[in-house]
Amino acid sequence: YSSKLYKVSQKCIGHYRYAVPRMQSQQPMKGRDMSTLFKRGAVFLSGVLLASAACAQTFPNKPVTLLVPYPAGGLSDVIARTVNAPLGKALGQPVIVENLGGASGGIAAQKVLNAPSDGYMLFQGSPNELILAPLALSSVKYKSEDFRQIHRIALAPMAIIARGDIPANNADELVAYAMKVAKEGKPMTYASVGVGSLYHLLGEQMSKMIGVPMLHIPYKGFADGLKDLMGNQVDIFITPYGAPQVALAKDKKIKFIAATSAGAHPLQPQLGRTSDSKGALKNFTSEIGTGYFVKRDTPEPIVQAMHKGLQAVLGDAEYLSRMAALGQLASPLQTLDVANKAFVDETTQYRAIAKAINLQAQ
Repeated sequence: YSSKLYKVSQKCIGHYRYAVPRMQSQQPMKGRDMSTLFKRGAVFLSGVLLASAACAQTFPNKPVTLLVPYPAGGLSDVIARTVNAPLGKALGQPVIVENLGGASGGIAAQKVLNAPSDGYMLFQGSPNELILAPLALSSVKYKSEDFRQIHRIALAPMAIIARGDIPANNADELVAYAMKVAKEGKPMTYASVGVGSLYHLLGEQMSKMIGVPMLHIPYKGFADGLKDLMGNQVDIFITPYGAPQVALAKDKKIKFIAATSAGAHPLQPQLGRTSDSKGALKNFTSEIGTGYFVKRDTPEPIVQAMHKGLQAVLGDAEYLSRMAALGQLASPLQTLDVANKAFVDETTQYRAIAKAINLQAQ
């Protein structure tokens, strides 16, 4: 542990040298030796504190990577490319978006954990990647507790979206269709961004509420699932949406069935909700937010610097305008404590859902 802190201090203050006391023998230490050890330890710890302060004062001094856990083209990617410019302006360094899909976002999340805890690898995530993927995929070894949420950046409206020619226009008609095709031995199919993702759990929950089997079709990212939805290769996708999906619906390439989130739907104010249902889906509701995360052991001064930058983004007029145009809801400002508690509460909530549907790691 001391060696790790020593290396951090050397990196932050290159000219500073700390004398780390070493045990030269196993003989009992005399009073003078013990006093010397404590003094050296105090000098070392003081140096670490100075180094931490120096890191905060110089962070960032190079570009920051914003890691998106899905391929380019989806809503997550669009949000990241809306955030990176104002965040870079606030931090005084470029913020470079990197896309890395796979394993329900687990590959990208693990890359963050494998990187140094220096704030230069920022993760754009949600319950999908950080809470649910570890529960659903045996290959994912991390836990949500390995990450710290610095700030939520957006809350996305969610809806059940379907292929354009599906014979249903609201939640109750979709239930009737699902029951009909299940009896015919052709279960209704639903897309997700991977096994164990929120959208996978929602599909399983819907199947349980309707009382008929549904077939899960996992994709690496939102864009891939949407492509097959447009091509009539999959029936429905329970997902966040934005302006591009509304435009596709106007062109009859996809169809909005019902909103599942209780918040505002500025792009689809006329869209009916699952809560309007008179049948099985009346209590079928869901919402999801996008947050920015770092490794749990990232030094506090660096976390505070990033938090300040993200709050500047949420006050940026151009960012707010672009998010509104996308149909996304910008997050209210959060303290670090509020952001952390929100993530802890989400972890409890989604673990309970996973348990309720008996989600098993594969």
